[in-house]
Amino acid sequence: MTATALSPEELQAMIEMSGTINMEVFYWWCTGLMVIIHAGFLAYEMGASRLKNALASGVKNILAFAFIIPTFFFFGWWIYLAMYGGFTPDFEAGAGGIPWSSVMGPNLIDNGTGIFWGAFVLFAATTASIFSGAVIERIRMSAFIILAIVLGSGVWILGAAWGWHPDGWLTTQWGFHDFGAAGCVHMVAGFFALGVIINLGPRIGRFLPDGTVVPIKGHSAPMSIIGLMLIIVGFFGFLGGCIIYNTGAQWTTIFGNPTTLSSVSFNTLMAFSGGIIGSYVITRQPFWMMSGALAGIFSAAPGLDVYYPPLAFLLGIIGGVVTPMADKFITKRFKLDDAVGAFSVHGIGGLIGIVSMGIFSGYPNVNGPDVSFFGQLASAGVMAALGFIPGFVLSYVMAKFGVLRVPPKAEIAGLDLVEVPLEAYPEAVPAAGQPKSEPGMAGSVTA
Repeated sequence: MTATALSPEELQAMIEMSGTINMEVFYWWCTGLMVIIHAGFLAYEMGASRLKNALASGVKNILAFAFIIPTFFFFGWWIYLAMYGGFTPDFEAGAGGIPWSSVMGPNLIDNGTGIFWGAFVLFAATTASIFSGAVIERIRMSAFIILAIVLGSGVWILGAAWGWHPDGWLTTQWGFHDFGAAGCVHMVAGFFALGVIINLGPRIGRFLPDGTVVPIKGHSAPMSIIGLMLIIVGFFGFLGGCIIYNTGAQWTTIFGNPTTLSSVSFNTLMAFSGGIIGSYVITRQPFWMMSGALAGIFSAAPGLDVYYPPLAFLLGIIGGVVTPMADKFITKRFKLDDAVGAFSVHGIGGLIGIVSMGIFSGYPNVNGPDVSFFGQLASAGVMAALGFIPGFVLSYVMAKFGVLRVPPKAEIAGLDLVEVPLEAYPEAVPAAGQPKSEPGMAGSVTA
């Protein structure tokens, strides 16, 4: 029995299909890894909460995830495709992002749209989780969900359209370069959180009448530290989603420059370690060591594709040193209660990253002008304003209508009692005393 030789055309088609499937599988697992980010945020924020608020803090993250996925499907992806030029949409370019488009569902000739949408919706959920930690223990669940949808399915993706899109105006006009999304994800989310906590106000007991800062400790520092480490694990999926898989060719970034996973690996690990060392030197606190690890990565994120690894290490140290100092400053000077330092870690860490890319500028940007200090600094200003203004304005309106924050009695009682009908650590049947059977209820007991 003789095998039939494949024609050159058939062989080429098989090779191309294999490449397409490999691309699809790569982003599939990047998306799966990014889910670990949210397991990390869940543990991080629950551990940073007091016992009476632990489950409510976790439920916020779960609901943000749940609400952002459909809202990003219905309008978030369209924003990314259509609004790369500013506030005026390109309806033709956005046609592929409308819910009834043929590519927004099962389509055997489109292996890309759903998998890219999946990665982006996980980026969107990440922005909401960043914001979530800043407002634990006093925000209304309903207010949080609204703010999370605005941030995750509206604000951040607008920033991504402007500066994380091949035709985004920040890229094509100012030469903006931000490989690891320090701007559109971390700066936008961090500054959005800042705008909200200004109007939300501090937790009861956070500051004495004379302005003295009173530490409010979470119920489980180990849980928070483990959660932060899980975020680091998931971040490798995040960074994988920042790179463009080109079948039959070298990896590139959305800015058009070639790169490799190898270069991203060198720089991410160096920045990670630098962040831990920087925060250890300043604070000696495990919580800030792991938060500093994140800040270290964000401080090098824009250039993880091009930096020399010792430079990423140096920027990581700077991020690890500066972010806990920034958090301490805004707490003492402005009496702002950012429960987990989200603004400092993500907002300031991202800012360091964007500006540093401008300081070490000169890299070619294929889709626009070369990277420059002005382009990076001005773009950082855009990202900060894009995050802060909607966060401040929307939360200000909510506060005026009395729907932003839970009443004082509810805050004192604990949000688990008010928002979640379940205790995080319920007591079992007491060991002392004999359980009594209820009449007519065989096998049932009462405590």
